[in-house]
Amino acid sequence: MLRFAMRSEDEILVVGGAGYIGSHAVKELARVGFHPVTYDNLSRGHRDAVTAGDFELGDLGDRARLDEVFRRHRLRAVMHFGAYINVGESVSEPAKYWHNNVAAPLALLDTMRAHEVDAFIFSSTCATYGEPVETPMTEAHPQKPVNPYGKTKLALEQALADYGSAYGLRSIVFRYFNAAGADPDGDIGERHDPETHLIPLVFEAARTGEAVSVLGDDYPTPDGTCVRDYIHVTDLAKAHLAGLRKLLAGDRGGAYNLGNGNGYSVKEVLACVERVTGRKVPRVVAPRRPGDPATLVGSAEKAKDELGWKPRFPSLEQIVQTAWSFHQRQRR
Repeated sequence: MLRFAMRSEDEILVVGGAGYIGSHAVKELARVGFHPVTYDNLSRGHRDAVTAGDFELGDLGDRARLDEVFRRHRLRAVMHFGAYINVGESVSEPAKYWHNNVAAPLALLDTMRAHEVDAFIFSSTCATYGEPVETPMTEAHPQKPVNPYGKTKLALEQALADYGSAYGLRSIVFRYFNAAGADPDGDIGERHDPETHLIPLVFEAARTGEAVSVLGDDYPTPDGTCVRDYIHVTDLAKAHLAGLRKLLAGDRGGAYNLGNGNGYSVKEVLACVERVTGRKVPRVVAPRRPGDPATLVGSAEKAKDELGWKPRFPSLEQIVQTAWSFHQRQRR
């Protein structure tokens, strides 16, 4: 088993640590004794979501500001959550995505080189795979993304491989399936603006009585609606800790899927929300969204085997319950 020496002064830079997944990683880092340093411009994150460590305001592509932060802190590794993630927006505004998701992170990687920080954990996505040719999808699945969002994530994955070969950068790439849920303590959760993720949209429908749109009910799935693999955000954060320990032990890194390996349809999510909330969810059927595969389910066996990671919240009901608790708390 790999071992690493964790020191009390260990500082980990969390880029995008004021966002949904990044803020959960910040909390987990602090919980186990690391000192998180959040770097965020707050364009899509929330300052009050950063519950531990230091906060540094700055843009990802600002080399001068990054240099200042690296000089101020004794960083051992970097976790990067600072990408834009809206698929539709990536299609209508690809320049924004290529700049923020590729060009700006290269400034971060070059700053790491200049300050001799060689451990990097990247928040990637199953969107790099494109249309599934097998289910569940493994890390060996062909990577043929079908939208700019997935293309930009794949481009940075490829840059990491090149930086590893040429400069010795050690990196772990995590390809998420559908992140969902909220911190079990209720401190932090999902607050996108605008919100595009299914579960919080369904909560709003249950709360307000305004119908949620079901985007297609004629897919080749058991009930005609899309099937997705939902993974709890805290489980994602714990996987990042496992990856960090692996890198700090001297490992070269690798790519890992993060999912539960179980698929739930849109209709199953609606039914689960109704059970958890005790409220009916009004819905209307709308046309399919272009490019949406019928089924996206991942295999995370590699992460379980090599990182010793195992989801703590594997059931959809657990995921929805934590998300609903946070949703209610936000509206008190």
